[in-house]
Amino acid sequence: MTVHISSDYLGGLRCKSQHGPSAATLLTDAPVDNHGKGESFSPTDLVATALGACVMTTMGILAQRLNIELVGMHANCTKDMVSDPFRRIGKITVKITIPKAVTEDISELDREKLERAAYACPVHKSLHPDVESVIELNWLE
Repeated sequence: MTVHISSDYLGGLRCKSQHGPSAATLLTDAPVDNHGKGESFSPTDLVATALGACVMTTMGILAQRLNIELVGMHANCTKDMVSDPFRRIGKITVKITIPKAVTEDISELDREKLERAAYACPVHKSLHPDVESVIELNWLE
């Protein structure tokens, strides 16, 4: 499946991108530590955001098949940049919290399936091996 996304440079290190299928738009800014204003997500912030959202979406797809409702699941993502040998994402950490109300109704077998799904998300599988990606799942008891 091919998806078209168009982006325009607005000046001042800001871009506006539009998702072809939905026409939804978003702005990106360069971060403060890289000559920008940091008034919106940076392009590399979107990579970390994409990983967290992809993990939850992939788990959600499986949960639907298992007749499990994951409403209330939450992701906290952190992105660490490195500059040697060049500026790039060095590490992304995604901490997923599954609320107690959800955890109580999930069997150990289904929990294992959902954890495997988290690590199989397409964004995780697409990251360069030099980017350390950590996915932590916290099942509240």
